[in-house]
Amino acid sequence: MACNRGSHPAQTGKPAPDFTLSDGSSNIHLASYRGKVVLLNFWASWCVPCVEELPSLLALHHQDPNLVILAVSIDDDPAAYSSFIVRHHVDLITVRDPSQSAANLYHTDMWPETYVIDRQGIIRRKFVGPQEWTSPEIVGYLDSL
Repeated sequence: MACNRGSHPAQTGKPAPDFTLSDGSSNIHLASYRGKVVLLNFWASWCVPCVEELPSLLALHHQDPNLVILAVSIDDDPAAYSSFIVRHHVDLITVRDPSQSAANLYHTDMWPETYVIDRQGIIRRKFVGPQEWTSPEIVGYLDSL
């Protein structure tokens, strides 16, 4: 199950749209991660499936520190977002994007929605809804990139 906003086709096989986001405490510039495999995760603290997915995303982050996980929150409320980050011990790279400028570049319509971007900056896969990120299938796939 995922939090839905509409429907758009995946953009696999195409260059990942570049973006720069800053929320006053964190900054993300996607192009600066070229040469690394990136998981670009769009989420929100109020989204139950996003919260459900978080423990496995954090476990993957700790299991594979060479994998870049960029978590872009669409939360409107900066206090709720900050509280969530602290309460859930989120220690991966995250930034708040209430205007959804990055999500709109990717035609993201479900939360959580995650894009796998290869070392050359190409979108290789799109995951819609919560995943078990430490499953052997997903870890094997990410290791193959």
